[in-house]
Amino acid sequence: MKLVSGNSNRPLAEAIAAYLNTPLTQASVKRFADMEIYVEIEENVRGEDTFVIQSTSFPANDNLMELLILIDALRRASASRITAVIPYYGYARQDRKVTPRTPISAKLVANMVVNAGADRVLTLDLHAGQIQGFFDIPTDNLFAAPVMVRDIMERFNGTDITVVSPDVGGVVRARGLAKRIDAPLAIIDKRRDRPGDSEVMNVIGDVKDRTCIIVDDIVDSGGTLCNGAAALLEQGGREVYAYITHGVLAGGAVARITASCLKKLVITDSILPTEAVRVAENIEVLSIAPLIGEAIARTANEESVSSLFD
Repeated sequence: MKLVSGNSNRPLAEAIAAYLNTPLTQASVKRFADMEIYVEIEENVRGEDTFVIQSTSFPANDNLMELLILIDALRRASASRITAVIPYYGYARQDRKVTPRTPISAKLVANMVVNAGADRVLTLDLHAGQIQGFFDIPTDNLFAAPVMVRDIMERFNGTDITVVSPDVGGVVRARGLAKRIDAPLAIIDKRRDRPGDSEVMNVIGDVKDRTCIIVDDIVDSGGTLCNGAAALLEQGGREVYAYITHGVLAGGAVARITASCLKKLVITDSILPTEAVRVAENIEVLSIAPLIGEAIARTANEESVSSLFD
């Protein structure tokens, strides 16, 4: 087995390699003067089962091109099987036509990964489950829920908890986590007039005098999260925490969350945390390296991955 890392999240790749007790394969990923990407695999990978670890987070287009070129380099170096390990799958929010004459970019990116030469894909908490069907190769969609549940049980043992979905679309995800910790579910009814801007309309469910835990897959601008936290406190919630898989945290999101009434935002390291995230007092990062590492090991050994979440 060979592990190859791009530049998007090197610390996560190193943590996965440490979990698997397998060193990262020596590879050079450089830029020419015009920012064109150049890749050279510096070890023999002929006949090897290879895993390319690369999130397509900011800068999304650069990291996506790195992933595609790494896959192509491995294919031309005669690797026997290439698995694209994409902890954060960028463009996932463009999974359908929401208005006329718009693209379905999530499908386009899936086609690019397949055409580059990937034999299978391993990803984490896709924005929409049906994106698995966009790939014409086997695709495993992992869930961060076990990592989050472990932290919630340690942090809130004996506390009255209500799990909250930030919108109707996230109900299935929130209900699954609520079932794991045997907690009731509430839903925030909101209206989004344009991307990154939302207005809370109502809170469905009982949150009075309870610790509220908002569960979602992506936090981007942080506006929805902060508005939701304020609405829950207005409805009598004791305090509000959020467990979000992918901390995109673009623009002024970190400052917005730091100044909000949110007690704690817990994200995973699927996206490399910025310095602002690392020093923020109410933002905490959980490692998903053991989860992804175990999934890689099971894939290499032809064992069940879905049993990780039973």
